[in-house]
Amino acid sequence: MKSSFSARRASHGFTLVELLVVIAIIGVLVGLLLPAVQAAREAARRMSCSNNLKQLGLAVHNYHSAYNKMPMHGGGTWQDGAAVGSNLTNRMDLSIWVGLTPFFEQQALWEQVVNPLSNAGGTPNPWPAMGPETNEGDYSPWSTEIPTLRCPSDPGTGLPALGRTNYAASLGDSIHYMGLGKLGIDNTPGSETITLTNASTHSSETRAACRGAFVAHQQTSFRDILDGLANTIIAGEIATDLGDRNIRTIAAVGNDSGAETVRDEPDLCLHEGLTDNTRPQFWATGTPPTLAASNEGRGYRWASAGAAFSAINTILPPNRELCFGGPSANTYGIASVSSQHQGGAHVLMGDGAVRFITDSIEAGDVHHGNVWSGGIGESVPGSISPYGLWGALGTRAGKEVASLE
Repeated sequence: MKSSFSARRASHGFTLVELLVVIAIIGVLVGLLLPAVQAAREAARRMSCSNNLKQLGLAVHNYHSAYNKMPMHGGGTWQDGAAVGSNLTNRMDLSIWVGLTPFFEQQALWEQVVNPLSNAGGTPNPWPAMGPETNEGDYSPWSTEIPTLRCPSDPGTGLPALGRTNYAASLGDSIHYMGLGKLGIDNTPGSETITLTNASTHSSETRAACRGAFVAHQQTSFRDILDGLANTIIAGEIATDLGDRNIRTIAAVGNDSGAETVRDEPDLCLHEGLTDNTRPQFWATGTPPTLAASNEGRGYRWASAGAAFSAINTILPPNRELCFGGPSANTYGIASVSSQHQGGAHVLMGDGAVRFITDSIEAGDVHHGNVWSGGIGESVPGSISPYGLWGALGTRAGKEVASLE
């Protein structure tokens, strides 16, 4: 009787082989479902990213309704002769996002910026109205992470960045004077006592080359966008730097006084062989290339108008390399849109529409020099963009026939 009971009891269990088969089946199902789950999560993140850019577009329109102009790229305060690092002013280095903060539910942050803020015994004390220089990490507004300015697909966080941004203002299809503007302001290291001027040279150079929706240190409005709001990019998505030498998120910088310049050869950094032969999406190790400083990664300062931090141009197509011609990523260079999404990046059109631009967009001749005052042939001022549909979408008054439809 006892052995019969034991046999019946044993018949209700699973054998080791059966358990292994069940575990294997579960493993296969998980393997099949996990990519689908990850794809669904990325789709949700991408939609959230698009919605953030849409909210910023509404903020631009509300700002324009209030002031009949768009926020200034490179606005702020200035004091002639003030040394870099004195923090007496922000040296007219504020991005468009600073002025837009009250229009995308950041009124409390705006109140901190617009009023003098206690510096807890530091110098200056208090921080000046409109804030100190944008690389000042002790000034809390500049270090604030603003959810509306972050794409959920971008994992970047923490130092050496301050408050990051995944969105940047469109400055057109030329790098010439993209950081100087008609005021000729130079925020590169060493420009310690530069005097603010409004020389006719700066104005004429800016008129010739600065063809985007935003112009450094100059106010623009919707009426300046003669190509039509629906056909003109006013902002775009950027991926922030993760410290991995990615060619999209940290700039290769050099001396632009040589015979061949980034302005005249947009893909100069590729010609110079600065990328890793085995990993072409990353810069090679060693010198060259000379990379931007570790605190000058893409999107590292939401408050700064520096080219690497909150500016794009429509020269090289999406997700191409950052190639700068000056000694700093604060100055000028090739700075296309980029993202952690597969195959492209979002842009914001002047009418508030958000579009996803693929890496394969028609971009004309990427070896062609930029349009500027000294350009020749198809680079003379007033020419249509040399960079095809992509370049045409970045100009506000190029009179090109350009549409994403």
